Amino acid sequence: MPDLLADHTTLRLGGPARDWVRATTEQELVDAVSAADAAGTPVLVLGGGSNLVVADTGFDGLVVEVATSGITPDTDDTDGVCGGVLVRVAAGETWDDLVATAVERGWVGIEALSGIPGSVGATPIQNVGAYGQEVSQTIASVRVWDRRLNGIRTFAAADCGFGYRHSRFKADAGRHVVLSVDFQLPAGALGAPVAYAELARTLGVEAGERAPLASVRDAVLGLRAGKGMVLDADDHDTWSAGSFFTNPFLSAEQADALPADAPRWPQPDGTTKTSAAWLIERAGFGKGFDVGGPASLSTKHTLALTNRGGASTDDLLALARAVRDGVERAFGVRLVNEPVLVGCEL
Repeated sequence: MPDLLADHTTLRLGGPARDWVRATTEQELVDAVSAADAAGTPVLVLGGGSNLVVADTGFDGLVVEVATSGITPDTDDTDGVCGGVLVRVAAGETWDDLVATAVERGWVGIEALSGIPGSVGATPIQNVGAYGQEVSQTIASVRVWDRRLNGIRTFAAADCGFGYRHSRFKADAGRHVVLSVDFQLPAGALGAPVAYAELARTLGVEAGERAPLASVRDAVLGLRAGKGMVLDADDHDTWSAGSFFTNPFLSAEQADALPADAPRWPQPDGTTKTSAAWLIERAGFGKGFDVGGPASLSTKHTLALTNRGGASTDDLLALARAVRDGVERAFGVRLVNEPVLVGCEL
């Protein structure tokens, strides 16, 4: 019986794959992708499955499951003498396992990214971020298999094209298969300066102040759990792909047209970022909203679209369209999905 993508995605959605390979080494990963490319077979590279919406019909090609492992620092001397560590992490490592290791070993800079599901290899593609941190702040370089040039390449952080939930790897989707990521992490007992107001309040510090690494991790896990953003098989609010829509960047005219109390964060390029969650709620889509099927907005956070059990991908997409189109009617702002859509579209 073919593997179902639903068994490998956090939304628990997606039909069967024609073929499946589980790659536990870099060489197996490269060989599987290269052989499929040479044969003209479509390839879906699968990490933690936390940012995928896969069609009910599944994937008519080869799924390559990235199951590589390894967290390798360049030194064990992280007592502050050397100032920090350069750590190479295999693409298949679970992201939150890396964060837990960093907090335990006194590696600073990713503690506010605790609890995010998925694999390390996916983080540079989306430039994963939360609670005032983004992986681009600590990534030193990314090693990839370039499917167009048929070779391994290393991109320094400055060449990765990082932006808000964006990178060169996302822009040129499918070309680069991430093999490993190098992180440059300072050493210390205190986390990076807290850059997110909600997290600062939870920790009892002012924005810009620092708190112990373990305290930051615990606070973030608590905040995420309260929003249904920490995976729990018994909690349908976590049967999601996390935040389904990105926060939009608006022109001056669009920003001026919003209600006076709408969140506005001016950007260096002259645009204004606003809150997708605020727009969704003000457009009339509250927590738990549904369109009559077994998919609904989370009961804890309106940015998450959830499978309440027995939902299909079509059910989820119908909900996503209702929310997206409703926000556009109300505010003239078209929300953009964050998860990657495989074999389906909004």
